Amino acid sequence: MSKPPTTGPTALVEATGIVKRYGPTVALRDGRLTVLPGESHALVGRNGAGKSTLVTVLTGLQAPDAGTVLFDGEPAPALADRDAWRRKVACVYQKPTVVPDLTVAENLFINRQPEGRGGFISWRRLRAEAAQVLGTWDVRVDPDTRTADLKVEDRQMVEIARALSFGARFIVLDEPTAQLDNREIERLFTRMRALQESGVTFLFISHHLQEVYEVCQTVTVLRDARWITTAPVAELPRAALVEAMAGEALTEQAAAEESVARTEVPADAPVLLDVRGLTSESYADIDLTVRAGEVVGLAGSSGSGKINLAETIAGLHTPTGGTAQLDGTQLPFGDVAATLRAGVGCVPRDRHGQGLVFGMTIGDNATMTVLDRLGKYGFVGTERKRGFAEELIDRLDIHAEGPDQPVSDLSGGNAQKVVMARALASDPRLLVLINPTAGVDVKSKESLLARMDNAREDGTAVLVVSDELDDLRRCDRVLVLFHGRVVAEHVAGFTDHDLIASIEGVGHPDPVRGAWSADDADHTGPVRGAGNCANNPHWPAAKEQGDNRG
Repeated sequence: MSKPPTTGPTALVEATGIVKRYGPTVALRDGRLTVLPGESHALVGRNGAGKSTLVTVLTGLQAPDAGTVLFDGEPAPALADRDAWRRKVACVYQKPTVVPDLTVAENLFINRQPEGRGGFISWRRLRAEAAQVLGTWDVRVDPDTRTADLKVEDRQMVEIARALSFGARFIVLDEPTAQLDNREIERLFTRMRALQESGVTFLFISHHLQEVYEVCQTVTVLRDARWITTAPVAELPRAALVEAMAGEALTEQAAAEESVARTEVPADAPVLLDVRGLTSESYADIDLTVRAGEVVGLAGSSGSGKINLAETIAGLHTPTGGTAQLDGTQLPFGDVAATLRAGVGCVPRDRHGQGLVFGMTIGDNATMTVLDRLGKYGFVGTERKRGFAEELIDRLDIHAEGPDQPVSDLSGGNAQKVVMARALASDPRLLVLINPTAGVDVKSKESLLARMDNAREDGTAVLVVSDELDDLRRCDRVLVLFHGRVVAEHVAGFTDHDLIASIEGVGHPDPVRGAWSADDADHTGPVRGAGNCANNPHWPAAKEQGDNRG
């Protein structure tokens, strides 16, 4: 492994041996980062690698349980001294933190507006000082413009200007290009380079590795909550960077064994889910099919559109165009109850906010979607409901005292099993699973994935969205979304390396920016398992019922 630089100029930011725990969960066990003045330093790693945790420590939102953070060789400010932290560092997040209904000037000086006579806000001075800040950092927006009316890239630049006005010269950019198109990305990078020349230093977090090579000088990789390597970008080939992020890939023999063990979907299995041209603000022209007894995965970075796509199919959103049919019948977009009646079961992405009612019992949560089956005319038989809930508890191996136990008493793994039980209770023809094993222990994860396998064996069509490689390895096919379009397909038996390379934008054309994201020297052919879609970003995932079966 490489070592962080220890000689040369004093590091602007240096984090060493950072450890952060949340109860029994170790979110970061060995965080390290050395950022030199005036550089753009990339921080990369798969979801769960520890990037966000390290950023919360670097920005003073959380204190580490162990380790040190230095700015210009001096210890970081006390956690409670927010003004001191603002003079050191700021983070521009993927979701804007500006107040949309305030003007640019008001956002720049929120809670520190210049005062005039009598202690009232001096609006003239506010606009003048805002114009001066914007002019200093070449942010070309009108101070009187309502922030909600700005383009995404301009809102980001306003946030950067606000941070610089406090005196900070270290800016963390968290997935800054996720909502930008090609021209906006290029303009952002041009502005970043200009700010670097003015003495601003960036920590650049992105899932799109080609962007790291375009705009960054150094890269640090985290994996499994620990530091893996720090190296000059120019000296680290893309293949080596992907390998550092992925760790040990599946051997060809292991992949082959896994493929052999899988029951192949029959060639004549009927198509249950047929999606054509589905389009929204998050994705465009999505074509995909899932057949009876088939598990299809959706993979991609946080801004790829994969979760919104799955939520649309599950009835949570209404697309702007396209169709989705389940067994020949159009799905009722934007109506969860009607989608449930149409035969779709869903495990949502957030069991706390979307999946469970914590004031209710296990039995109430598990059966709330099938109450019409447990009684007539709005009356639900208590014993029948209890018996049905007990069957679900046994079926999902939920460790609980019984159906009357509050769901809030359960561990994370057992709580997620209750969410899965409710999704399966209605015997759906299509099961949509969104991050189904996130935040659960290894044993619960295997139990949940076994339920997915059972659904496949029963002839259910399964659509899985996940950032977990263990989840995706159980799929017959995995479609990779990049900037809202399907750009690659991997059939069962793919290697971790190949899938991660596709997710990170290596080896296929970028559908937004229109350029290949890997040099010929680094990648001489299409991603293994991608088929025709590696050469055409608009290639449908499955054009006919018999195409690309697992």
